[in-house]
Amino acid sequence: MTLAALIDLGVDVNIIRQVLASMELPITLEIEKVKRNGIAANKVNIIAPEQDEYRYLADVEAILDRAALTAPQRDLAKRIFRKLAEAEAFVHNMPLEKVHFHEVGALDSIADITGVAVALDLLKVDRITSRSVPTGKGTVQCAHGRMPIPAPATAKLLEGVPLAQAPVSGELTTPTGAAILATIVQEFTDQPAFQLKRIGCGAGTRNPIELPNILRVFLGETNESILVDTMVLLETNLDDVPAEILGYTQEKLFQAGAADVFTIPIGMKKNRPGVLLSVLCSPALVPQCEEILFRETGTFGIRKCTYQRSVLARESITLPTVWGEVRVKRGWRGDFQILTPEYEDCARIAREKNLPLREVYAAMTQEITRRGGE
Repeated sequence: MTLAALIDLGVDVNIIRQVLASMELPITLEIEKVKRNGIAANKVNIIAPEQDEYRYLADVEAILDRAALTAPQRDLAKRIFRKLAEAEAFVHNMPLEKVHFHEVGALDSIADITGVAVALDLLKVDRITSRSVPTGKGTVQCAHGRMPIPAPATAKLLEGVPLAQAPVSGELTTPTGAAILATIVQEFTDQPAFQLKRIGCGAGTRNPIELPNILRVFLGETNESILVDTMVLLETNLDDVPAEILGYTQEKLFQAGAADVFTIPIGMKKNRPGVLLSVLCSPALVPQCEEILFRETGTFGIRKCTYQRSVLARESITLPTVWGEVRVKRGWRGDFQILTPEYEDCARIAREKNLPLREVYAAMTQEITRRGGE
């Protein structure tokens, strides 16, 4: 449905077909126009033989490596598949390299995810948001037997994501769809602020009477190049937590997806020195971050405020330098841009070359600024 909606939005399907052909797999992509409750939509059919053998993550990545993909397309496809593998590894309590894909490793799923990665790259969008996600209700037949909805892997992938109810029995969000959302969406909001330009509709196979079984993708533009999103600030005062626990809590919060975590020394009641622990996160991550704060610090209360945040349009790029390729964060507004080298790459170079980190940072910043302006 995602691929069908992106093609309906205007992505050149011939480019996607060329990429799929380069995989040297028996895959054919067909598109038809259908109606769901009177609404016209694209429906993508992946024609491929059923295969009995399982594929591991390394097998899928090898297929992607030999395909005629650009670096961003390959990276996105791999990140989606890795999300899936990590969810399956968690559900089955096994090492990542031992996870074998069932339905997701099938040829049609490989075509779906790769096609979505190519389509999103061709659209060249700066930001992706999603409404709350309806998972459906009841049970679904999976490779491991009949499972409750959302299926275990889907539920793991949607941790921290706001869910929505729907008056339909059956699976409305598959592990593949959940992995795509978990990988590409920067913010979950039911009403993003932008000027709508085009709409793409992708249809599913089922045609329930309760609601149209379609996925809509909106393409639009913001009025300004500075984007605005919603963030939540969580705060708690602590006067009885050791420094080691604070450091561990910060690590857990960052792993959960918090945008920033910081501490400020404060004076508290009974003349006790304490710490103000602050967490900045998206609204979707509030429950998860609150759980970490309660569990790890033992606090009895958490304050929270919602803020509007202005952010530059941003992306991660790779630039060649005198010390090899370096990952760079690029932020921009109109003709203005900021290029910042990633700390991990600078630290790696400093260790390899036995140089002071400040000198590497200075040289890299100068080199990146020069090359970024070319």
